[in-house]
Amino acid sequence: MAKRSSRIVAFFLIVLIVGALMGATTKNITQNINLGLDLRGGFEVLYEVKPAKEGDKITRDVLVSTVHALENRVNVLGVSEPNIQIEGTDRIRVQLAGVKDQNKAREVLSTQAKLTFRDVNDNLLMDGSDLKENGAKQTFDEQNRPSVGLTLKSAEKFRSVTEKVLAMKPENFMVIWLDFEEGKDSYKAEAGKPNPKYLSAASVDQVFNQTEVSIVGNFTPEEAKDLAKLLNAGALPVELEEMYSTSVGAKFGETALQKTILAGIIGIALIFLFMIVYYRLPGIVAVINLLMYIYVTLLIFDWMNAVLTLPGIAALVLGVGIAVDANIITDERFKDELKIGKSVMAAYRAGNRHSFLTVLDAHITTMLAAIVLFIFGTSAVKGFATSLMVSLIVGFATNVGGTRLMLGLLVNSRYFDKKIGYFGVKAKDIIPISKGVEHAPTKFDKIDFVKVGKSFLTFSIVFTVIGIIVLSIFKLNLGIDFSSGSRIDVKSNAVMNVSELKADLKALDIVAQDIVLTGTNNDSAAVRLKDVLTKDEIAKVKSELKDKYGNEPSVSTVSPTIGKEIARNALIAVLIASVGIILYVSLRFRFTYAVAAVIALLHDAFFIITAFSVLRLEVDLPFIAAVLTIVGYSINDSIVTFDRNRELYKKRKIRTIQDLEEIVNLSVRQTLARSVNTVLTVLLPVISLLIFGSDSLRGFSIALFIGLIVGTYSSVFVASQIWLLLEKSRLKKGKGKKEEEETKPELQV
Repeated sequence: MAKRSSRIVAFFLIVLIVGALMGATTKNITQNINLGLDLRGGFEVLYEVKPAKEGDKITRDVLVSTVHALENRVNVLGVSEPNIQIEGTDRIRVQLAGVKDQNKAREVLSTQAKLTFRDVNDNLLMDGSDLKENGAKQTFDEQNRPSVGLTLKSAEKFRSVTEKVLAMKPENFMVIWLDFEEGKDSYKAEAGKPNPKYLSAASVDQVFNQTEVSIVGNFTPEEAKDLAKLLNAGALPVELEEMYSTSVGAKFGETALQKTILAGIIGIALIFLFMIVYYRLPGIVAVINLLMYIYVTLLIFDWMNAVLTLPGIAALVLGVGIAVDANIITDERFKDELKIGKSVMAAYRAGNRHSFLTVLDAHITTMLAAIVLFIFGTSAVKGFATSLMVSLIVGFATNVGGTRLMLGLLVNSRYFDKKIGYFGVKAKDIIPISKGVEHAPTKFDKIDFVKVGKSFLTFSIVFTVIGIIVLSIFKLNLGIDFSSGSRIDVKSNAVMNVSELKADLKALDIVAQDIVLTGTNNDSAAVRLKDVLTKDEIAKVKSELKDKYGNEPSVSTVSPTIGKEIARNALIAVLIASVGIILYVSLRFRFTYAVAAVIALLHDAFFIITAFSVLRLEVDLPFIAAVLTIVGYSINDSIVTFDRNRELYKKRKIRTIQDLEEIVNLSVRQTLARSVNTVLTVLLPVISLLIFGSDSLRGFSIALFIGLIVGTYSSVFVASQIWLLLEKSRLKKGKGKKEEEETKPELQV
């Protein structure tokens, strides 16, 4: 009796300790996590690094030097946590979350900041290399005008320079340039417009033998201060060409964060409610461990100093659904064992033993898709993949460790031996094990899934053929991520009008290819352009539309080169994920299972793609993340069914086609309730994201919604049917179970 009480006490003690720990530290953890630019607003750009001079080569050292130069420039902007990374052999990605003046950020990053002193004939006299380190500072001249004070390395060189300028009377001017481009007569104004790179032209009337020089131009104190910082940061050793950029207005980021958090809370709350109502005591234990899962995942993000993006939050919410999947697999197997008359203790042990490998296989196959996403994805997709991988690892640990430990304490207390209702099982559902029953009856025992499945498989084949025709005619509505161009997201304080917005853009010499009103009250609009806007055009668009609509718009640009690369990488990612899954499932199960599962997941991916083509929904980067997530989830669901299939296969001697059909029927009947409950719990957060989440996640949520439903359908009616066809072929060739029995080693006692 003392032991029973001690286990109950231990259970509640664990709950109290975990609850106290979470309550005391969660606020600090969430405050420490870095938010991405899509949640805080900010600026991201991918540069292609090109040689500054003909004959120069872009080496790793040059890239590292460029990163250091960019970091110095970012310091000018006052951004606390910039993210600057080298990608490949000639690219650098810069992410500045929370930067307030995005136009200024773009200008500061890309300007060369080459300071040159020239005569009126454009002959170079001195340049920035003649400055002492950190030799620029903001000063005021004798008339109290803002200026930039320079400290030179050599007074002798400056004396020589002023002598040359003085000898050119009457044109004895020393012209000071910033970012002077060789071969261009920048000194003379074009079309009556002064060149913005021109700083000043000082008249030299005597020889100066000194190291202190002052640049006096039409500066404000802030402009003079920024120029001094930029000169101290130094010139870039290379040329930078924008390949991709996105800038998110602070209002967009704030709104997206609030909506996504609300959607996540609602979705997770619905999962918790479902688990408690349907699974009773195991459901309560699952909810406690799901809270631990969320806490530990956020804690790991804090330790990693990771940047949490909008897709990353979506992956975290989706991860709750996947984590609860492991609990459902275990709890359903526990209930199955109770229904055939086993004691609570025996049922718990058998349920854990039989479900462990299923949970492991499901997580590993989904992890394969997440790893591929991380390798081939860009920044936003990498954020999603990182969250998904962390979620999978933590979800598996909390299920195998936390859930089983805590439920084990309750079961081993023996307090619930005669109270099976606490585990969601009614007394009338129990069939005593003495009758030799392998499995309790299910609600689906009267359905011949093999016979019904033939019709559904035929439907899937017909749909695939029709889908190929539809795609060849309508094609996909490719977003700028794949087709190149620009996208402007405008948010207004009032209801927007398409015609008015189109006129506003036309006034900026911008022709919109497509304008779609978004938001719950049509207070936002997404504008798509064929052309890639320049940084000057982007600055103008942001300024004008902010004045007109009250919020800074978000602008994204993708060059044709990047668009093609993203499309190619997406295809490679799906193929590699498929090959990886085939190899793993072949090793763990058998090749016929692997082929059937991969055909099913390709069927699911194609179904989503066709649906997006018919509905004319935009295909963007989050869509690819959704498709690859479904690839992982589809194999996850097929593994659950195939695991029971394999278990039944080992217990039977397969001699006829009818034996194979019976295995398919039994495996589907015994796992269908589990599959339905699993997809329901994953769908709950997805539906919540679809209804309450950010507009930027709408396409992502729709793709997941379609894929989850189709994935469950395919695991029952496509994967199982294809496996049956392959096994029939093996049986007809004289292989199958008989071959396995002959090669199986005998057990020596």
